[in-house]
Amino acid sequence: IFSFMLMISYVFAIAQSKNFIDQPNIEVTGKYDTLITPNEIYLKIIISEKDNRGKVSVEQQEKNMIEVLKKLDINTEKDLSVSDMSSNFKFYVLKKTDIFTSKEYSLKVKDAKILSRVFVALEAIGISNTSIEKVAHSDFDAIVLEAKSKAVENAKQKAWILVKPLNQSIGNAIHITDYENNYMPYRADAMVLKVRGLNTASEEAAPANIDFEKIKISASVNVTFILK
Repeated sequence: IFSFMLMISYVFAIAQSKNFIDQPNIEVTGKYDTLITPNEIYLKIIISEKDNRGKVSVEQQEKNMIEVLKKLDINTEKDLSVSDMSSNFKFYVLKKTDIFTSKEYSLKVKDAKILSRVFVALEAIGISNTSIEKVAHSDFDAIVLEAKSKAVENAKQKAWILVKPLNQSIGNAIHITDYENNYMPYRADAMVLKVRGLNTASEEAAPANIDFEKIKISASVNVTFILK
């Protein structure tokens, strides 16, 4: 029974393959590219007693930071979190140096303009150890799916153009290949970010036209249509 079922499965597979190959068809590649501006920017902030030789505690610096962030209408309970806390106690034991505590935070802002104001405000209270961790977009997955849909439309249009001189038309699609790796996901490397016109001299001097390098999303599909 097993051998019989295996033979039937093999014949069915061959029939399907033959049926697919024997149909007149056209195979085309559709592409679609788009650029989006990130609306989730993650900033890493490190507060350390070492920066001021222990004159201001981490707790006091944290309190000052939260105050200035709230003045910028940032929801610190939602968008600010502690990433890490450490001290150099082991080095004190070995080298008899001063013990300094540090604390690392992650802050999420929605655009480069707010980020510029954060940089300026933190610099004003003596917190300058900041860097951009990553950028993202809240609707990234939906935008990727829309790009794939546009790529399929592009493939269909291309197929119509190719068969028109032959006085033929295209029918249903019988095979679609989606190239999943053909788009760029979250560009997390801070080195690819370009903030134009950032001025940290004063909060009022922070320009309104700064922006981040846009995230490029590229979708590519291969579609096979029946020829009529």
